[in-house]
Amino acid sequence: MSRAGLFLAFLIIPVIEIWLLILVGQTIGGGATVVLLLAAAALGGWLMRREGRRAWAGLQTALQSGRMPERELGDSAMVMAGGALLLVPGFLSDIAGIFLALPVTRPVARRALAWFFGRRVSAMAARSPYGPLFDRAGGPGAPGGPGSAGRVVHGEVIQDDEVVEGQIVVRRQDPRQSP
Repeated sequence: MSRAGLFLAFLIIPVIEIWLLILVGQTIGGGATVVLLLAAAALGGWLMRREGRRAWAGLQTALQSGRMPERELGDSAMVMAGGALLLVPGFLSDIAGIFLALPVTRPVARRALAWFFGRRVSAMAARSPYGPLFDRAGGPGAPGGPGSAGRVVHGEVIQDDEVVEGQIVVRRQDPRQSP
């Protein structure tokens, strides 16, 4: 997201929050709106504590079993962000917080965030001076992919104390594809 987009998001989201607060206040009354906001904040604190403990236990289990706790770390971050959003007064932030914090909706949030951050990292890598190193396998410009230069890399492979000599030849372009 560009700086202008980030600026607009920080400008527009509070305006939408205030508009929703006024709309709900006119519909159910001011006192009920305040009670609803306080209930959402209490729910956020409780959910953050409960799901945070569960995520922490999953993290400990993953570490004790010797595997990388990537899913557990992501869940912990989403639970903490969701609880913090529930603590912030406003209905839009409450909806986003519930979406991140509840175990039922968290897999959907995980996939959406993985897709979003995957696109961001790919875009950042493409803009870097090392962008050609990050081409997707088989894509244009990637070693062995369509449009590759057909370089030959000489070398040797050591496999189980046995040296295998030879060369690696990048495959030719698929004849079904037009140049």
